[in-house]
Amino acid sequence: MTELTIIDAIRTALGRALHDDPDVILFGEDIGIDGGVFRATDGLVQRFGAARVRDTPLSETVIAGMAVGAAAHGLKPVAEIQFMGFIYSTIDQLANHAARLRNRTRGRLTCPMVLRAPFGSGIKAPEHHSESMEAMLAHIPGLRVVVPSSPTRAYGLLLAAIRDPDPVVFLEPKRLYRSMSEPVQDDGVALPLDRAVILREGGDVTLVSWGAMLSETRAAAESLAGEGIDAEVIDLSSLKPIDRDTIRASVGRTGRCVIVHEAPLTAGLGAEIAADLAEHCLTSLVAPVRRVTGFDTVMPYPKLEDHYMPSVERVRRAALDVMEFS
Repeated sequence: MTELTIIDAIRTALGRALHDDPDVILFGEDIGIDGGVFRATDGLVQRFGAARVRDTPLSETVIAGMAVGAAAHGLKPVAEIQFMGFIYSTIDQLANHAARLRNRTRGRLTCPMVLRAPFGSGIKAPEHHSESMEAMLAHIPGLRVVVPSSPTRAYGLLLAAIRDPDPVVFLEPKRLYRSMSEPVQDDGVALPLDRAVILREGGDVTLVSWGAMLSETRAAAESLAGEGIDAEVIDLSSLKPIDRDTIRASVGRTGRCVIVHEAPLTAGLGAEIAADLAEHCLTSLVAPVRRVTGFDTVMPYPKLEDHYMPSVERVRRAALDVMEFS
């Protein structure tokens, strides 16, 4: 095994996919010679050639359209959008074509494409470089949305996304790109795309999060442990479809739930999870479901970024609040 960061694991998975399947191609802005803005594709054009690792014009609409067309004709494109804040112009292609192709052709065609995009805040960048609008993508029928939280999960989930016959948006928490490392075996083994993972077992309160916010969520769980509160931490991983069974089972044990995401509060995925728990776990709940989120504002400039992002203390306080119910 090799010690890898998340960005290393993504590059390794892309290299594995290119090596194992000649139908896999990569393209995006500056992903060739420059290796991408975060160097996720560094060195791949030298290994696999410019025909399979292609630079594109500065047009996200073109990138998404190319991916749909290539996928419909039998290739397996992995397209990079430099930042999630640039993804909005791809929605036409994702919603009207990629996600509908299987249904539109009654299964004659599928769309095995992956759209990669760094997302979230935490690197003191302008607002278009710090967006967290995953709920907008998860609302599109026929589209998978996946978020890794560790190098091992980045490697396995990206391989699974590339091999999936339908379109996947692969959102990468850029704050975590180089913040951690762990041994990862480049064995070509994929991970399930529709499963949440219990990162920490506990019996008092369920904490649900994904991506970079798991750092604050896990830290809050450790802080709560010092106060005698045993928190279970769930990494959602798959934002579409949501692994509802894992969350329901956890809340069935704990009776309490706090959902943490840095996306804005209103109509965020936390609301969907809370609604599902109200429908299916009402008799198990002993406290209202709480959400700890970003605010209903445009992502602020760097000076206010830390204020916008959910903190360990906000997560801890929400958990203590729900523990007051018995």
